[in-house]
Amino acid sequence: METRTWEHNGCTISLLGFGAMRLPLTKTGSIDRAASSAMLSEAYKHGVTYYDTAYTYHNGESEPFLGSFLKQYPRDSYFLATKLPQWLVNTLDDAKRLFNEQLGRLEHEYVDFYLIHSIDKAAYVRMVDLGVVAYLEQEQKAGRIKQLGFSFHSIYEDFEYIATSRTWDFCQLQYNYLDTEEQAGDRGYELCTKLGIPVIVMEPIKGGLLANLPPDLEARLKDLDENASSASYALRWVADHPNVKVILSGMTTMEQVRDNLKTFQSPRRLTETERTTLDFIGQTMRNRVGNGCTGCKYCMPCPFGVDIPGNFSIWNKARMFDSYEVVRAQWENPKESDKRPSSCTECGQCVPLCPQHINIPEDLKLVQSELEAKRL
Repeated sequence: METRTWEHNGCTISLLGFGAMRLPLTKTGSIDRAASSAMLSEAYKHGVTYYDTAYTYHNGESEPFLGSFLKQYPRDSYFLATKLPQWLVNTLDDAKRLFNEQLGRLEHEYVDFYLIHSIDKAAYVRMVDLGVVAYLEQEQKAGRIKQLGFSFHSIYEDFEYIATSRTWDFCQLQYNYLDTEEQAGDRGYELCTKLGIPVIVMEPIKGGLLANLPPDLEARLKDLDENASSASYALRWVADHPNVKVILSGMTTMEQVRDNLKTFQSPRRLTETERTTLDFIGQTMRNRVGNGCTGCKYCMPCPFGVDIPGNFSIWNKARMFDSYEVVRAQWENPKESDKRPSSCTECGQCVPLCPQHINIPEDLKLVQSELEAKRL
């Protein structure tokens, strides 16, 4: 198993990390404990030492399941990570209660890697103002948190603010060969490298989407190696970044576990031809999008309730992957029906607010017409 050493703390950790967010389920929707335990055992047996969960994963079932599973092994043989659900924190006492509850759920006396979950600038400022960050620093000094970091899904400007606000032990980013210009992206990775912040990568296969490429692009990878999976190329692209210390994969099947283990047990750096091909695939998919919406939300709120960036995100994903199926559940969600482009009155209030100069009402018409046509 390929490992990487963290310069600031001396830990040597497997490059592949096991994310406990997409564990297999039973027919009733709870974690399939037998199947999940078999997958985790296979990963541990072959050298995976980093295990990641969160308070809300699997409706709260992930933390106690993973903590219980890991207790069968020596405590110094693995690293356990979980996250504070900052959106549930309204007071400092909330943060204290949640952290202690998490230790109880996990049945562990300390957490190796503790993250403030999914923060943007506003959420981070709120955590600072409530005294939560200072409290977590105290828990770190007390030894109940070994490494303190954050996970991130917002825009680069927010990331820069958070990353430079204090000295972080690590951060967790969505990063893959398709999302180089999204969220923190390349600029976020480069900033971390400059600041000496180790990076843990989530969504290296973009929730499985990069394992199921459009046929014309899949063929380009098969031309390179017909026996290599598309997922393995996505993981190797991330692994080619030396400041990435752990690559998380939310595995659902034993087949995925074994394919990922194969990738990291016989590590190969990308060749120039492979790198060029992945760059081509990424750029081709980005070129297929309908518009350049960055999700900055400057156009929001819409006075008529339209989720402008949300609709554009769905539209662009469908175009990028040339597939309606990848967005069907989002687009057809009845709880979101009032937020669809059909609620747009073309008032034009949003147009001058868009830094990308998108003609929002016109593009919303395209979103509605294209996706409804595919739906039928």
